[in-house]
Amino acid sequence: MNIALILAGGIGNRTEQDIPKQFMNVYEKPLIIYTLENFERNKDVDAILVVCLDGWHEVLRAYAANYNITKLKWIISGGSDGQQSVSNGIRFLADKCKEDDIVLIHDAIRPYITDAIISGAIDSAVMYGSGLSAVRCQETIVRTDDGITGKINIPRTDIMRVQTPQAYRYGLVQKALERADREHITGEVYINTLMLRLGMELHFSEGTDKNVKITTVDDLEIFKSLLCMEREDWIK
Repeated sequence: MNIALILAGGIGNRTEQDIPKQFMNVYEKPLIIYTLENFERNKDVDAILVVCLDGWHEVLRAYAANYNITKLKWIISGGSDGQQSVSNGIRFLADKCKEDDIVLIHDAIRPYITDAIISGAIDSAVMYGSGLSAVRCQETIVRTDDGITGKINIPRTDIMRVQTPQAYRYGLVQKALERADREHITGEVYINTLMLRLGMELHFSEGTDKNVKITTVDDLEIFKSLLCMEREDWIK
């Protein structure tokens, strides 16, 4: 079984909106619905769990019903940070998943992904235990302490930009979170940073520069532009 675990617990305001960014409308459709539709369409995804901001569960259920998101099976509350939200989701799935089932962890605010990215992450996780959608870094990377000056260049050939979805065997994530509890490791933003901190080797799958994370007004404009390009292709 392959389950998409969607993280929708953020309350960021850098998009200058009055509501959580995952619920704001883009061309009269909630942002989170664009994300959920990608997993709804994918033939390899069996079910969806959303780890959601408190107070928005019923809103999400209504949106899902309105847009026919039939794979959405569960909505639970998020935690204080990314690690805790993933932990809430993994614990919730304890009686629903086997060790070799695949969990795809994805940001609700990354609405522009494809079937190939989702399925590629799943395939990698089935084969290696993990599949992190990622792209080669094209920019020059300079280490800085103050954000103003820099002296150390980091070769971009040594850098991969990791995105979501990140697919893992359920048992792998469960054991990593249990170990984190024992070793009192907290505050990791993503499960991959936790696993790397624990000394685990992870595998990459195909990513794309179009997989923009909506955190600022600029990101929102990029997403709108991508949607406009799609619509133009439909018209042609």
